[in-house]
Amino acid sequence: MMGFTQVPNFLLKSKKLSSDDKMTSAMLLSYAWQNDYCFPGQRRLADRLEERSVRRNLKALEANGLLTIQRRGLGKTNIYELNLTVTSDVRSRLDKNVRSRMVR
Repeated sequence: MMGFTQVPNFLLKSKKLSSDDKMTSAMLLSYAWQNDYCFPGQRRLADRLEERSVRRNLKALEANGLLTIQRRGLGKTNIYELNLTVTSDVRSRLDKNVRSRMVR
């Protein structure tokens, strides 16, 4: 598969997300193209990572407000809505560690 995927800088520079979280986010972005959503299966996302890791990464992205997961039922892929607009709430969750270090 040729091409490239643009990943927002706030994701790349986040200290709160693991490198696997960032890779999972990039994979979702590669499937979303011009849309804010995509629906690849977890096995397909696990092309570069273990399937269990992908599930953990998806939960981390959801917990940080970067992803909304819509479950469609047994045998169907989930719909992943990417929340790429950096709101103050998302920024505070992602940069909490950085700010606390600056205050010290």
